Amino acid sequence: MDITQLILDDHHEQRRLFAILEQIDRTDGESLSAVWGRLAAFLEVHAEAEERFFYPELLHLGEGAGGKDSAEDETEDAIEDHNEIRDAVAAVGGHEVGSDGWFEAIAAANKANGDHMAEEEREGLTDFRLNASLQKRHDLAVAFAAFETAHVTGVKPVDKDPEEYIADHE
Repeated sequence: MDITQLILDDHHEQRRLFAILEQIDRTDGESLSAVWGRLAAFLEVHAEAEERFFYPELLHLGEGAGGKDSAEDETEDAIEDHNEIRDAVAAVGGHEVGSDGWFEAIAAANKANGDHMAEEEREGLTDFRLNASLQKRHDLAVAFAAFETAHVTGVKPVDKDPEEYIADHE
């Protein structure tokens, strides 16, 4: 088991759930709400798990990849992205389910999340695979999976100051 693969698997599931939302009839509020509720909770649990287990270790082991000069740059960008995703997810709640505004807010959350995943896949995950031992990746995967499983119904979204986060974990 490898934390980088678990993160990639989560990214696939996030993409799948966004695609499901696009295919549900706009008048089926119950189905839209159910799928969105699962996706919104999943996005936050995933971000929190990364912030607890992956990024602190990346700060210690990473050297920069995918155009970033350092693990600090990768981490700062990721924490900023997580905050942007949290804000986009929260914005969905300001619209009636199935309305044009709701779908526009979903699209904004999808874009914020998609941009983040693409950066993370070519930067932080690449950096970690290059610099972390297989044992470290396994140990973190176990903790990551246990956290996500224990919090499958969600966690409270909390924005983090990227600079404070880095200072607290270096």
